[in-house]
Amino acid sequence: MKNIYSKGIAALIALSFITASCKKSSLDTVNPNAQTTQTFWKTSSDAVAGINAVYGSLIIDGSYMRFSPVIENTRGDDVTSNSPWDQIYNCGKFNLASSGFTSSIAWTAYYQGILRANEVIAYVPAISMDADLKNRVLGQAYFLRALYYFHLTDFYKNIPMPLAPPASTTDYLQKQVAQADVWQQVISDFKQAANLLPVSYATLTTVDNQVGRATKGAAMAYLGKTYLFTKDYTDAATQFKAVMNLGVYSLMPNYYDNFFLNAENNAESVFEVQFSRDAGGTDLGWGGEPESGWGRTSARAVTFGAASFGFGDVQPSQALYNDYMQEPTAAGGVDPRLDVSMFYNKPGETLYGVSFQVAYANSSSLNQLWCHKYENSEDGFANEYDWRSGINERLMRYSDVLLMYAECLNELGSTSDAYPYIQQVRSRVGLADLATVKPGLTQAEMRDQIAHERFLEFSLEGHRFDDILRWGWLQDPVKLAFLKSRDPEFNTYTPGREYLPIPLNDIETNPNLKQNASY
Repeated sequence: MKNIYSKGIAALIALSFITASCKKSSLDTVNPNAQTTQTFWKTSSDAVAGINAVYGSLIIDGSYMRFSPVIENTRGDDVTSNSPWDQIYNCGKFNLASSGFTSSIAWTAYYQGILRANEVIAYVPAISMDADLKNRVLGQAYFLRALYYFHLTDFYKNIPMPLAPPASTTDYLQKQVAQADVWQQVISDFKQAANLLPVSYATLTTVDNQVGRATKGAAMAYLGKTYLFTKDYTDAATQFKAVMNLGVYSLMPNYYDNFFLNAENNAESVFEVQFSRDAGGTDLGWGGEPESGWGRTSARAVTFGAASFGFGDVQPSQALYNDYMQEPTAAGGVDPRLDVSMFYNKPGETLYGVSFQVAYANSSSLNQLWCHKYENSEDGFANEYDWRSGINERLMRYSDVLLMYAECLNELGSTSDAYPYIQQVRSRVGLADLATVKPGLTQAEMRDQIAHERFLEFSLEGHRFDDILRWGWLQDPVKLAFLKSRDPEFNTYTPGREYLPIPLNDIETNPNLKQNASY
């Protein structure tokens, strides 16, 4: 799967640009060397190349190569930023400008992926090919389109929602759609995907049998997550339970195995973005038009990397460290997720083979916290300034399914039934039985407990701000005060700034777009 992105992307990138820009002129000319919609979508190979290109939008700068992790993480209270670059520094402080890089880079990346998915959905049905392969291709296209729209409405709220390739210039001036309607489209697409996708590709011998492609379990898990975001707890619980009943996922015994090269695409991984230092070129795709030298690597590690070893743009918060220290393990030790999540000044700590205390002697960095998750520190790197990480980004883990299911049970009034699913996650890291140490929690108390469990389980994974947003904490004076007490970056939050600004360039070129409140 790590090589999937290099097969077919160039053809679809070129085709996408041609599809999006061609206009009929008074002189009809045809370049026999250029692929068009009419010449490309003919064979099963074209269909597979097409869906491979849709995956390609996961590994560019605005999505998971760099800036989606930046946007998702910096706004939570598990993370802070002292970056010298205002496009990262201000993201966590809810102070972005509509003309800035951060405002546009994710918007551009995800709409690129949607254009490609729309082409697959529009043109693959007419191709004469194996029916099962066609279903898998279409299932993946629906899954990825849903995922891209999930991110867009989560980041920007009311957004344009094209569902077909542009047929005329008027199609470029799309009106915004209410967030509730986007969520319904996301639900519809994930349902389609779940109906079309296999549980696993392991037994297939065709051209699309790579590990890492979207599966039925991934579609059902994200369908459940979307229901959760819309507070439809009954349907969400049904989907999460169905994922569990597939019998193909389980927690990894070692929490560490979810964030590094040693155990990618493991039993806990429901869906992850595939990166590789061995596929494609050696250049990072920092944005702009795709170039032939781009690799299939991530810049997360260098961006989040510790000072002197990376850019240090993103750091764990003191609140995160403090919360890990609240509850010792049943054996009296420190929660092992602390050391997996961050580097800090402790006896024997090393970064890239260098003593933490030696590296930061006489430096303010000595008493700061630095990211460990998704860093290459154990993989023979001297530092992160190589800039090319091959570590996969895990977007959906089975532990998330368990905790989201527990949340649904609690919201549906079955608070006592939520305990065992929470305990599976706690037991993996040696924490005591929650039913013993905190028996008989009320529904409100269990909400706070689940928030705490999620905070520790998914630190630096981009889930925290989404949780804060969907729980309504920013509109709750007590919860907002709680966030401000833990993370001073929330002091500059103002209502409406929970969403990113619609990019200024799009506002200026499309009269149908309305800027988000407070920008």
